[in-house]
Amino acid sequence: MEDVKRILVVSRDTQYCRKAVHYGVSLSRKYGAELYVIHVVHDPFTFGGWNLPMPSLHVEYKKLLKESREELHTMINSEKKKGMSIKELVKEGDPEKEIFKTVRDEKIDLVVMLAHEEGHLEHFLFGRSNEEIIRKMPCSVLLVKKEPGPLHEGQ
Repeated sequence: MEDVKRILVVSRDTQYCRKAVHYGVSLSRKYGAELYVIHVVHDPFTFGGWNLPMPSLHVEYKKLLKESREELHTMINSEKKKGMSIKELVKEGDPEKEIFKTVRDEKIDLVVMLAHEEGHLEHFLFGRSNEEIIRKMPCSVLLVKKEPGPLHEGQ
């Protein structure tokens, strides 16, 4: 990995993306690479230019996004105060397209993202699929697994 000069961490606005950011920070320090964190805001309540009539869910979704971005922004600022240089990118649109555009425009060498299976709800909320992104990615990808939960007795 000595050729890694630019690392992009994909933030999905969930509690687990913090782990992906920590991996990105660690690798950036180790290899002296530039670090980028991208948040792509995808409004699942807009379909083909039409706004779907689900106001209470839409309000909750916007609240969840705002809280998640604020928490991640706080974590990134904490790393910046320690001397870490992080370029935070907030984009709107189709996540897959925005991630690929950023990889191309910023000449990214390594993408760090969460490795997990997406259910229908997450696909609806975040509008992307790991499988599609990984298959088409023009650079290396590091998938970060979330920690498994504790085993219950008898398992």
